[in-house]
Amino acid sequence: MSLPPVRGTLTAQKDLSTLTWLRVGGPADWLFQPADVQDLSDFLAALDPSVPVFVMGVGSNLIVRDGGLRAVVIRLGRGFNGIEIDGDTVRAGAAALDAHVARRAADAGVDLTFLRTIPGTIGGAVRMNAGCYGSYTADVFQEARVVLRDGTIRTLTAEALNFRYRQSDLPEGAVLTAVSLRGPSGDPDALNARMADQLAKRDATQPTKDRSAGSTFRNPAGFSSTGQADDVHDLKAWKVIDDAGMRGARRGGAQMSEKHSNFLINTGDATAADLEGLGEEVRKKVYDSSGITLEWEIMRIGEQA
Repeated sequence: MSLPPVRGTLTAQKDLSTLTWLRVGGPADWLFQPADVQDLSDFLAALDPSVPVFVMGVGSNLIVRDGGLRAVVIRLGRGFNGIEIDGDTVRAGAAALDAHVARRAADAGVDLTFLRTIPGTIGGAVRMNAGCYGSYTADVFQEARVVLRDGTIRTLTAEALNFRYRQSDLPEGAVLTAVSLRGPSGDPDALNARMADQLAKRDATQPTKDRSAGSTFRNPAGFSSTGQADDVHDLKAWKVIDDAGMRGARRGGAQMSEKHSNFLINTGDATAADLEGLGEEVRKKVYDSSGITLEWEIMRIGEQA
């Protein structure tokens, strides 16, 4: 495959297991780490439109299958992780970690504390409308800068992204490069104390020391199109998994966590096939026991070995 020249880094046959939290998966044909927005734009504009592109964050919500990925994987790094704060507006590069954005905002008296315990980057948070504690990225989103698959640079509004529960309408092949968020004001000490409490509760209830990719399945019901919870029909994925008897279930080196049954973990020697296979077994057991079809929250990409 002939690729356009770049100022960043192009790596052939990059082992993606080294870049995901679950530490599984095969190689990508190419990994592209652009130097800056213009480098990214020029590359995409010159890249053969038939070549698939996959945008990867820090791999916190991803299973790469064992056969790898026949695509150019784009991963943003330095140059895309800056954070600037102006009043109640926080502007962050798409590669900035959610936790870093939350901490910097809190120190400036801006309440984005819900981001503190969400694994991954701000770009991923926008793409998935990430949220917790009753708050979602859509609630604080202002606008995003993206590079489209043809290299065009655009600004997208909330209306264009059409946020929904764990979803947005980011154009196919588009790469988020920067995000603007606006949060309510708060006392920095109080905001930091709240985040410390959130972290303590997370560590007490979730397998944060294990190799996982966060929540495995979306909650099966009880959310409006904007992502707000409906308390009347508030079902939790962990509860229906428990009811199906799948807490602690194993397949090869994969396990549904004993601590939180909606966390799929690599106990040490799992393959991507183990992890995805166990997830599908859980989905079948839940459907058989309750009639509920769980939807994956973890993205699965690539080819089987």
